[in-house]
Amino acid sequence: MAKKRTSIRNAELRSFLKKHPDTGVMELLIADLPGVLRGKRIRRHEFEKTLSDGFYLPGGTVLLDTIGDVIPDIPFAAEDGDPDIHAVVVPGSIAPVPWALKPSAQAMYRFQTPDGEPFFADPRFVLERAAAPLRKMGLTIVMAAELEFYLLEAKADSPTPRVPRVPGIGRPQPGPQVYNPDDLWEIEAFLNDLNDVCEAQNIPSGTTTSEFAPGQFEINLDHIDDPVLACDHAVLLKRAIKAVARQHGYVACFMAKPFAEDSGSGMHVHMSLVDKQGRNYFSQGKEKMALPPYSARFRHAVGGLVKTMAEGTAIFAPNANSYRRLRPENFAPVEPNWGANHRNVAIRVPVADEKNLRFEHRVSGADANPYLVTAAILAGVHYGLKNRCDPGRMVEEGEVIRLKRKIPNRWDAAIDKFSRSKIFPQYFGEEYCRMFVANRRDESRRFHAVVSNVDVDWYMRAV
Repeated sequence: MAKKRTSIRNAELRSFLKKHPDTGVMELLIADLPGVLRGKRIRRHEFEKTLSDGFYLPGGTVLLDTIGDVIPDIPFAAEDGDPDIHAVVVPGSIAPVPWALKPSAQAMYRFQTPDGEPFFADPRFVLERAAAPLRKMGLTIVMAAELEFYLLEAKADSPTPRVPRVPGIGRPQPGPQVYNPDDLWEIEAFLNDLNDVCEAQNIPSGTTTSEFAPGQFEINLDHIDDPVLACDHAVLLKRAIKAVARQHGYVACFMAKPFAEDSGSGMHVHMSLVDKQGRNYFSQGKEKMALPPYSARFRHAVGGLVKTMAEGTAIFAPNANSYRRLRPENFAPVEPNWGANHRNVAIRVPVADEKNLRFEHRVSGADANPYLVTAAILAGVHYGLKNRCDPGRMVEEGEVIRLKRKIPNRWDAAIDKFSRSKIFPQYFGEEYCRMFVANRRDESRRFHAVVSNVDVDWYMRAV
């Protein structure tokens, strides 16, 4: 099997270089625990050997915190010598880098143990492990992500959204201007170049909308039947958006809540399951709800998502800023509820026929790691199906929700909740869950130790 994969990678390299003969550099990329891409560059004379034999990098690469620091007192860190792990390029991942000054390429890689088994801390493997129980049921996972982000002015003295100006006046256009097509025409050059990059890198980007804040946009990815590849698309789309934004004098910001009074940015995941006969698994079954095409299977899957949402919040909201987004007035969920055609719920059921029935998981911020988010969603779905979880009453279309806030709204509380979970270790692995908790706790400790401008403004004179 290893020889077959090596042959595939070599054939892929030859095919790529035939199309892009002047390529002189290749970036090798992997997402770490917070979802930040890490890796290195290799030169043209190293391409063939690297793709054939693999290479070595510290295993702690995928256990770094958001600012790229190692976590004390865990394996694969400074204390144990930062040991190397074997890495191999992911077949099918080689693509050009259109924004590079000279012809360049990029490829994803993954870690594996000396005997060829996946490395426990590789987010790709965590997702594969979480998907395995559903695959054993003969089910195919179909999903897509939607990413929200802000375009900021690169040369501003402070973070400033890229906002159109009122003609003849020069002042910024007031109001959120949600779904305004003129806002998209204002950034037409950026979007055209981004579309070209996505085509060159086989990133299946789709609909673009102007979102519910000045300078905020959303780009959707197409549904595919491979959750790992779908997450590759998500991290590579973020990378492409950032790169093209720089070329146009913008900064692309994927923080969950960059501005206190404007909408936060989410990563919404749409997902359905398909059985061996190619039918929508959620629409099938003997038990039907009063409102078709919902089935008992669908309700149980949603029930599992509701059941695991509070203890999974540390995955969906992975850093301190994430919790500034979880405010109900900004279309962000704050409790584990579900409903049809309702954007104030955590699990939304979009308008769809029986064939296209799916759920939209709306909890995650745009700052979250797509691999871990998807793994947590799949864990909830399988747990719900296995244990026939009841999701509770469905929020009706148009209903005003009386919120009770049942998911953690503070970072440390969410980490504590995840650390006590009995469910996620079954899907993520106990060792990975321990490493995740250690990573997030350490970053939280250091974040809260910083004396911020708010400390000075509120307390220096007053107290």
